[in-house]
Amino acid sequence: MTHAPRQLAAARGLGKFYGPRLVFKDVQFTLTAGQCLLLAGPNGAGKSTLLKVLAGLIPADAGTCEVQVGHDRLGFLGHVTCIYPQLSGLENLRFWAKVHGLPLDDDALRQRLAAVHLADAADDRAGTYSRGMAQRLNLARVFLNAPDLLLLDEPGTGLDAASSALLTKTIRQARERGAGVIWISHHLERDLPEADAVLALSGRGAPAYHGPASGYTPEACTC
Repeated sequence: MTHAPRQLAAARGLGKFYGPRLVFKDVQFTLTAGQCLLLAGPNGAGKSTLLKVLAGLIPADAGTCEVQVGHDRLGFLGHVTCIYPQLSGLENLRFWAKVHGLPLDDDALRQRLAAVHLADAADDRAGTYSRGMAQRLNLARVFLNAPDLLLLDEPGTGLDAASSALLTKTIRQARERGAGVIWISHHLERDLPEADAVLALSGRGAPAYHGPASGYTPEACTC
């Protein structure tokens, strides 16, 4: 008997205001295990706000939001890196491993840093890292506990071509083990092939598009 994929997150009629200004309304989607939903739309359309609602960081003003994983199984990457500049890369991962209760020794953590091409900078203070290095450390932090649901706000920011390819590979691996991904991207040409569905916010209320990634064309969207 075939079982339906596990539902990880769902939004029904979700709406958000900032004061009198409508950010978005009537947002609806369902994300199941192994799926990737790409969030598209212009700056200010509410993509980051939607991700924060899903992460439980801010409340919605309308509709319902259901996230079926605990906070310890959710990986959130926002615009704030959540790394400590006075600590080394290794010390940052050591701290987050303790937060998640992960029994990872320094050798295992160094392997995680090597996986994001930071082996040679593991003992350097994170405050000395370039933007791309800091983003790679942040990605190592997010993937540290193999979360079931990944909420990624422009994870490719500051990454060169090799690091972007590494990010794509890591997301594919996460999906293969059953993780769901909601991914804000401003590089649709590059990232669209990785998505199952697209939710395009218009910046004027209701979404401009929600459907299969194969049917989405930015030119046809009135975002």
